Parts: sequence; C-alpha cells; structure tokens
Amino acid sequence: MSSARVDYIAPLWIYWLNQFPHVNLRFQPVDHTFNPQEENYQQSLIFLSCVAAAGLGVNLLCLAIYLSFLCCCRKDEEEDESKKSNSCCVTWAAVAAGLICCVAVGVGFYGNSETNDGVYQLTYSLYNVNNTLAGVDSLVTGSMGGMQSGLKEHLSRLDEIFATRGDFVQTLHFMQQMADNIIKQLLGLPDWEKAKVDLAGIADQTAYVEYYRWLTFLLILILDLVICLAACLGLAKQSRWLLTTMMVFGVLTLILSWASLGANMATAVGTSDFCVAPHTFLMNQTKGIISSDIVHYYLYCSQTLSNPFQQSLTVFQRSLTTMQIQIQGLLQFAVPLFPTAKSDLLSIQHLLNNSEASLHQLTALLDCRGLNKDYLDALIGVCYDGVEGLLYLCLFSLLAACAFSVMLCAIPRAWRQIANRERDYDDINDGDPFNPQSRRMASHHSHPGNMHSFCSYSSSIGSQTSLHPPTQTVTNAPISEYINQSALFGGNPRFENVPLIGRGSPPPSLYTQQYRNRYSPTMRATYLSMTEDQIRHFGEDFRA
Repeated sequence: MSSARVDYIAPLWIYWLNQFPHVNLRFQPVDHTFNPQEENYQQSLIFLSCVAAAGLGVNLLCLAIYLSFLCCCRKDEEEDESKKSNSCCVTWAAVAAGLICCVAVGVGFYGNSETNDGVYQLTYSLYNVNNTLAGVDSLVTGSMGGMQSGLKEHLSRLDEIFATRGDFVQTLHFMQQMADNIIKQLLGLPDWEKAKVDLAGIADQTAYVEYYRWLTFLLILILDLVICLAACLGLAKQSRWLLTTMMVFGVLTLILSWASLGANMATAVGTSDFCVAPHTFLMNQTKGIISSDIVHYYLYCSQTLSNPFQQSLTVFQRSLTTMQIQIQGLLQFAVPLFPTAKSDLLSIQHLLNNSEASLHQLTALLDCRGLNKDYLDALIGVCYDGVEGLLYLCLFSLLAACAFSVMLCAIPRAWRQIANRERDYDDINDGDPFNPQSRRMASHHSHPGNMHSFCSYSSSIGSQTSLHPPTQTVTNAPISEYINQSALFGGNPRFENVPLIGRGSPPPSLYTQQYRNRYSPTMRATYLSMTEDQIRHFGEDFRA
C-alpha cells in the first residue's frame, strides 16, 4: 500500500443501509454513528424491529378483513361457469404461492450460507489476531524472564569466580547494564492485556451464537418448504383437515417471517453503521488504553508510517549484540584462567542466542502486515458477505410473507369449494334412479328372479323365447329411433338406464337443466338405443 489510507472500501449497500432513518422510541432522530453502548442508538435499532412488527399487524389485519368478507358475503356458485372460474382462481393462487415459496426458500438458503461465511471469516480473523497478540506477550514475557532471573543468577556466580580480576568483574557489570536496558525496552512495549478484551472469548461466543442462528434459519426454511408442499398436497387431494392444519401453520410461519425480517433488518443496519467507518470506532474504543499511533499503524499499515516499535527493537538488538561480544571475550580470555566459569558463560551464551531468536519472531509479529491482513479479512467477511447475506434473508422473509399470505387467501376458498361439492353430493335424492348409491341399494334388495341384467339379456339375445312376453306395451316411445341392443351392450355389464326405461320415461334432458348436469350423455344415449321389445321386457320386470 502506498497511501496512508486503509485498504478497505465499503460496498454500496453499506451506505444505502446507513441512510436508513435512525429514530428512537420517542420518535427523535439519532446520529448514524455506530455506538452500541448508547441507549438512543439501541432504541433506533429496536425501532426498526417495531416497524416490522407493524407490518405484521397490517398483514394480519388485511387477512382478517378478507376472511371476514369471504365468510359474510358468499355468492351463489351453483352455476358451472362460476364454479370453474373460482376453481381456476384457487389453482392459480396455489401455483403462485408455491412458486414464490420455492424462490423464497432458495434465496433464504443462499443468504443463510453467505451470512455464515461472513461470520466464520470474522471469527477466524479474531482467532488469528488473538494468537498474534498472545505470541507477542509470550515472547516478551519469556525474554524478560530470561534477563531478570536466568542471566542475573549466572552473573552472580561469575562475579564470585572473577572476584580476583577487576577487569572481568567490570565486564560482568557492563553486561548487567545491557540486560537492564533490554528489560526497559521490553517494558516499553504495549501491554495488550490492558485493553481487557478477550478476543478468543469473543470469537467463541460469536461462533456459538452464529451456529444457533444458522440452525434456526435452516429449520425455518425447511418448515416453509414443508408447509407449502403440504398445502399443495391438501389442495390436490381436497383434504379439508390437511388444509385447516396448514392454515394454522401458515399463520405461525407468517409471524416468524415478519419477526425474522425485523431482526435481520436491525442487524444489517447496525452492522452497516459500523462498516461505514470501522477504523474510527476502533480508535475511539482503544483511546486511553493503547497509544493512538500504534492503533493507527495497524489499522492503516502504510509504508509512509513508521513502526512505533522500531526504536525499542533496535535497542534490544544492539544490546544483545554487545552482550554476545562480551561473552565471546570472556570465553576466550577468562576460561583458561578460571575453568569453572565455562559452564556459566556457555549458559549465558545460550540464553542470549534464544533471546535473539525471540527478537526476530517478535519483530515479525509486531509488523503491521499480519494484523492488518486479519483486520481487513474480518471487515470483508462482515461488511461484504455478512451484510449481503442479511439482505438476502430480509428478501426471503418478504417473499415468504407474500407466499403465505396468498396461500392463506386461497385455502379458505378451496375449503369452501370442497364443502360445496360434498353438500351437492349429499343433496342428491336417494330415490333418484341415476344415483349410484340408490342403484346399489336397489340391486341389493331386489329379488334375483324379478330382475334381469343386461349381461344375461345379451347372453341370451339369440333365444328370445326364454323371456316371458310382456303384457303391456309402451306407446309413447320413438321406436323408429332405436337401434339393436346387442350391438351397443354386447358384453357390457352396465345397466344404469334400466329403471327409467322400465317406466317408459323420456331422457332426463327433456326435464330440467338440473337433470342435464346430473346425468351423463352416456346414460341418455343408452336410453335412446333400446328397442321396443327391450322396453316392454324391462318395464314388465320392474312392474313385477
């Protein structure tokens, strides 16, 4: 990066959400700056949830008015054309509700996955930052412990061994000064624990909440899909109890859709307020805890910015180099005179080598590029994937509310049509000879010897002498229009028209429009196909 600006540009939807009206519960405008500790700002987010609750109330009120109108203002639907029109409306409404529900579920799955990816990237970055800061603290603590305890112990023993040599003792005192200087530089490094922020704990809590949020929305998506499919199945099977059950679940799902809309919208707006100026919020949160130069260095990580730890790390490096030179001199000139000092000098040399390795690791960890990368990854995860996923979830909630509203409007009409069909079927006269139930009861109670079927008649059509001659003829039948019975009914066991033919009555189409709807064209054609002998024969049998 070549400029003193953070390598982060908020997406367009962040600025769009940030422009949402921020009003507290007293309808007073609130600043759009992200400040979750302020009560007025919290109320502005709650107000967005209340707007969604108001939308739910309006939706339920409209449904209640529609259902009341449907119950109180019933139209006469006895004509075939009106029935066909209403059935078509119900069918298209069910198709529309199903399609909208499927689209909503698809959008919801995508939004839920995007939000989960964004939160996962946030938690992953928080863990990395926590590991980096923990590594810095560990290296600083280890280096200071080695200088304060280990080096001091070895220098004390060497001071006793070199007591007779003033130049060697002076060298030991100089090394102690270098060790104190290193400790002073390490103490000048920022103490990250003063911020009192457990990033690992925040990441764990965030991951825990996100898991149950993801699981909850997954169950809601599955529930919406199951209810939609069950409602379509109830319409196809014309099952009133299934439609009633799905209507109850549809109302509950409608409430869940609006509730999720309010929660997602409030979360999206609050996150967008943070994403508009995240560095400003973090600098305000760390003010008085960590130097602003250090926070600015890590947030912007520009080449034009100097490393605030460079001076301390340079002094640390020089002090270590000087101490290593002194140890090399003592090993070369003092060990031949004082062989017992060799072990302590080698231990000090090993300690200095370890301190130098820790210095290199500390220099790499304190560089801004590692922490700034984790910071940018967290911002991209939250402000890009996270907020985008929340917007898709809001769209899912709106589509689901529309789908279930249409479904709740279509189910009562379908339920009433099913009830009308059952009532029309129950209104059929039991004495109607064309009623299937009446024919079954007539065939059950009639004596076998008094009634001949079309099957028996057709099988013996060639031997008419076996039939009793009729005693009464029917004079009003149009004999010239009849055709041979055996050609039409050969091998066919149906005999629906026998009772009417026995009475010598004309086809049902000559009576009323009601009989036209009740009797099929096959029945009327069967009557016209009977011969005069057959009419006399069956009429005589039914008279008997």
